[in-house]
Amino acid sequence: MKNFIDKMIEPFAPAMVAKRLQARYLIQAYEAAKVTRTHKAKGQPLSADASLQMGAMSLRYQSRKLDEDHDLVTGLFDRLEERVVGGAGISVEPIPLTLAGDIHLDFAAQIKDEWAEWSLHPEVSGELTRPQMERQVCRTWLRDGEMLAQKIRGNVPFYTHLTDVPFALELLEPDYLPFNLNDDAIGLAQGIERDAWRRVRAFHLLKTHPGNVNMFAFQYQTKRVLAEQIIHIAHRKRIGQNRGLPLLHAVLVRLADMKDYEESERVAARISAALAMFIRKGTPDLYTGPANGEATAERTIALAPGTVVDNLLPGEDVGMIQSNRPNPFLEPFRNGQLRAIAAGTRSAYSTVARTYDGTYSAQRQELVEAQLGYDLLQHEFIDYWSRPVYREFMAMGLVSGRLKPPRDVDPRTLYGAIYQGPVMPWINPKQEADAWEILVKAGFADEAEVARARGRNPQELKRTRTAEVETNRAADLVFSSDAYHQFYAKQGAASEQPPE
Repeated sequence: MKNFIDKMIEPFAPAMVAKRLQARYLIQAYEAAKVTRTHKAKGQPLSADASLQMGAMSLRYQSRKLDEDHDLVTGLFDRLEERVVGGAGISVEPIPLTLAGDIHLDFAAQIKDEWAEWSLHPEVSGELTRPQMERQVCRTWLRDGEMLAQKIRGNVPFYTHLTDVPFALELLEPDYLPFNLNDDAIGLAQGIERDAWRRVRAFHLLKTHPGNVNMFAFQYQTKRVLAEQIIHIAHRKRIGQNRGLPLLHAVLVRLADMKDYEESERVAARISAALAMFIRKGTPDLYTGPANGEATAERTIALAPGTVVDNLLPGEDVGMIQSNRPNPFLEPFRNGQLRAIAAGTRSAYSTVARTYDGTYSAQRQELVEAQLGYDLLQHEFIDYWSRPVYREFMAMGLVSGRLKPPRDVDPRTLYGAIYQGPVMPWINPKQEADAWEILVKAGFADEAEVARARGRNPQELKRTRTAEVETNRAADLVFSSDAYHQFYAKQGAASEQPPE
């Protein structure tokens, strides 16, 4: 900004005023904002949508290719599947309440039974169970940046539901939502139609996958699907971001370089492992080449323990080609790169590198910090996917009559549920079990919280525990886990004491 002196001398010396303004900018600007020979000060002035429009497709394709060919990336996504969704999928514990505010156990059990039956065939093809479906959805979401599913509710032409509750999901890769479909007149950007408040109105989906080998240009036809029929789970990093961004976006270059570097090292090690020898001819005047028209005869030296080479010509010597492979610095360099990759993907270095040689304290600290990242992704997955799916299931169960709430159920709590994913494993089970016992006895935790911390459903645990205790008592089996025997044993011993 010009000051009073600049305005006074500007008519007479405009070049001097320009230099004064430039010098003032350099003095006042942040050091990080200055462009120098060693600091390029690269910036990102584009909006989230404009940035994705230019690079999202390339990032998605690279992530998929690395998942196919790179063992580290495959292992990374495998572990994220295990920690975010797990083998049993996201557990849903219905908690409908009575009008008095207590959990209605009978109706909760009814919901649980229907949910378990629906989980056998939740998607339209009938090939996947709910845990399998959730793992594929999670992997697609993290690898490709987003994933879609169309809700199939009620009677649909040419489709027969595989479950009693008439609800199913059609899983769609993000390729069905074209990036290049834009129309400002109707608020359409990157295949998603929004209103003036950025609320999604509809999705414009391709009728067939654009990557099919038999795909022709005239087949790139879209259909408009209302937003209420679509579940769109996306990995977003900026406010107002329209489409999802792959989890590997910040480490793709490092991963590609590591893959090429390790391949080069492997090839070099293979070459080094191959025994190669040469014959040194000595001085040039001792060398006699073949006569005109004669071919050079190949010389083979048979090697065996104790071999004596006595067929060398005058001045010749036998040498061996040696290499310094395998590279002793490969593993330290690789481990440093893996630490950076783990930091950019909400993962743990030990998990990515499959290296567990640290101390107990270091391993536990890493596990605790990594669990925070897994929990964040887990809660995002529940918010984007698990909760909408369960609520749609409940709605269709109530409409179809498969779920009949009793009169004493509070209708405002019909959709209430607790969602539980994989929990942090115990490193030292005895110490952690003792800690939970102390918390429960002191009143700072309850039994249900302990059960959920171990990945169990509290109601199911109580039912199985009750059945187990009743069976043991009926068979006169005594275990230390049943305090009933200890209590009455003490009472009996006290009654046998002679009176004072």
